[in-house]
Amino acid sequence: MDQQPVAIVTGAGRGIGRATSIQLAQAGFRLALLARTKTDLAETARRAGEEKCFVLPADVANSSLVDAAVAQTVQRFGRLDAVVNCAGQAPMFFLQDTTDQMWRDVLDINLSAAFYLCRAAWPVFKRQKSGAVVLVSSVAARDPFPGFAAYGAAKAAINSLGWSLSREGADIGVRVHVVAPGATETAMLRDLFSPQQIPTDKTLAPEDVARVIVSCVRGDLVHSSGEVIYLHK
Repeated sequence: MDQQPVAIVTGAGRGIGRATSIQLAQAGFRLALLARTKTDLAETARRAGEEKCFVLPADVANSSLVDAAVAQTVQRFGRLDAVVNCAGQAPMFFLQDTTDQMWRDVLDINLSAAFYLCRAAWPVFKRQKSGAVVLVSSVAARDPFPGFAAYGAAKAAINSLGWSLSREGADIGVRVHVVAPGATETAMLRDLFSPQQIPTDKTLAPEDVARVIVSCVRGDLVHSSGEVIYLHK
């Protein structure tokens, strides 16, 4: 088996997912990059090093596609050392305007997708007796803006999911970390807030968040398994 480590990154097409992919590649990882938009993934692969990347366009809210992506990654690289769930959406709508479908969609992409990824990777980690999981949460889990009822609830559930999985993983060598950044300078943020509402000097750079994620993956923060790591500027 090739000893060069392998990571799956979801939401890899833009923002924190792209920055994380680039930094993991620089740290010596081979990568499976998941997101819905093939052109975005291709650009991430170009920046990370195409020879290190396996591009897998997929809707990670679809469990069968996530299962297939994990299987394809292991088949291609022969191993899987880490999964990083960066996929997410942060639509803002108030309670009275939230339809059943809107609620389900937010939970699917922000919560269920992370669960599907962990569930699919778990047997591989168990067989290898090692693995790392990083779930990207948000400060909105504990301090949501008005209109973030669904998003905040999903991210709070991510925090709990991380705690639960860290306990399940302890006996099989799997670490689980939750990274919860505040406002980060991404297209998702700017779709919601102008620089006048949230000035750029008050936001984190995606690369700032990525550095913490990579530290978790590499084991630098081994004793924080289960903890929620909040990042602020």
